[in-house]
Amino acid sequence: MLALLAAFAGNALPAGGRLRAFWIIQAVGWSVALMNQIWWMYYDLVLRKPVPMLFAGDGLLFVPGVLMLAGFLLRPHIQVTKRSARLGFRDFLLLMFWWAFSYVYLVMCWQYVSPNEALYNRNYDRLYMTEILIVVLVLGMLLKQSEGAWRRFYGWYLGAVLFSYLGFLLENGAIEQNVYFSGSWYDTLYAASLALYMILGMKGRGLQLSEVNTEGERYGSWLAVLAIASVLSLPLILLFTVQEGGVPAEVVHFRILVAVVAMFAMAGLVFMKQLLLQHELRRANLALEESSTTDPLTGIRNRRFFSATIEGDVAHAVRAYADGCDESTRDLIFYLIDLDNFKEVNDRYGHDAGDRVLIETARRISTAIRNSDVLVRWGGEEFLVVSRYTDRRQGGIVAQRVMDAVRGKPFAVSPEDKLQQTCSIGWAAFPWIQENVDATGYEHVLRQADRGLYKAKRAGKDQAVEMTPPGERLGSAGGIQLSANPAHRRGPRRLKSADFEPFGGL
Repeated sequence: MLALLAAFAGNALPAGGRLRAFWIIQAVGWSVALMNQIWWMYYDLVLRKPVPMLFAGDGLLFVPGVLMLAGFLLRPHIQVTKRSARLGFRDFLLLMFWWAFSYVYLVMCWQYVSPNEALYNRNYDRLYMTEILIVVLVLGMLLKQSEGAWRRFYGWYLGAVLFSYLGFLLENGAIEQNVYFSGSWYDTLYAASLALYMILGMKGRGLQLSEVNTEGERYGSWLAVLAIASVLSLPLILLFTVQEGGVPAEVVHFRILVAVVAMFAMAGLVFMKQLLLQHELRRANLALEESSTTDPLTGIRNRRFFSATIEGDVAHAVRAYADGCDESTRDLIFYLIDLDNFKEVNDRYGHDAGDRVLIETARRISTAIRNSDVLVRWGGEEFLVVSRYTDRRQGGIVAQRVMDAVRGKPFAVSPEDKLQQTCSIGWAAFPWIQENVDATGYEHVLRQADRGLYKAKRAGKDQAVEMTPPGERLGSAGGIQLSANPAHRRGPRRLKSADFEPFGGL
């Protein structure tokens, strides 16, 4: 037994994750079996008297089978996701607790509460047979679903379990008939079964986990069904206890107490699992929401995010005007930014190079705006910056920073080639008319920004154009100039303000 224990425990050292847990559980099971064996030896060699029929050490003989089953329920040959492992651990505990409850409920009541040797032996043998039957069924399932070294390992394990159970039946029958003694021929089967398990431990050396797969997720669902079934069985067992006749009152009371305690304990485990599920659901919803509002290429926000948040930004700006807030923090400015001649990048260097330019552009624009501003992938090579809690008189500063950031240094479109890239910008501020905040919605202001972008493109690109209502003072922070790239244009170009008839007859 020491050699067997060393073989199983030694396999846990180089393993990891679920496989290590499997070997540790198996080793603990054989440690408990060793404790039972030492207890028997104490009666034989020290006390020199037969082991009593209502032997407390019988519980130690039952535990290794439960732990063996527990190890197989882990499905050590399959590597699952961390989420499934966390949820499955609660189901695993529920099933193990149910087995402990079953032993206390069916066996210990006839051992300590109302000692009855016949009922004790009958219930113990039936529960142990059920345990072995489930182990065999689970091993058969694993044998069918596995392959290669794992299939051979499960096959050997199934043979060892059947052989050891045959030895248990013969030896246990001899014990109940008082014909067994240490050193009798019955021990040869027991020792042979231990030798088989020791060979199993040696054959298990070097087994590896498979890759993460969805089969583990399906198994997690199956394990959860078993765990819930074990919880639901407790009220039925309690009802049966109350209705059962011919049982001593003290046994009935003991069983009711055990069933109630088990129900509360298992309900606590279910509650813990429910909390974990709610946490996982919140995380999944947040991740789903994040992915649905994020552009997969550049990692910045997309139109869905803009649609979900713009009403709140507009409402804040309207309240700021209504409450007479500081002029430097009450405006909402829309900047539409479009890369110049981007089609030539795709045509000349390919779409992969174009994607790299878009990603780098998004990064550069992000460095040029404030943390409170929102950068949105508007479509294709077009971006939108929503500058919140700002002052329209300072709007040209942001536009200048964005233009400088984009054209500041060449883009690496390939290991050998670099490209100088510029952008054009059109922008407008909300509210469109400060004296009449509710006169028009943000959609109108966004269209004006788009018109400003069109004017910037038509005027030669690499510049920014602000759109304002007719007669409104130029909102360029004291006439700040937005410099064009010298390679494209001679000298700086002054920020433009468009004077036109706006939409809606304003």
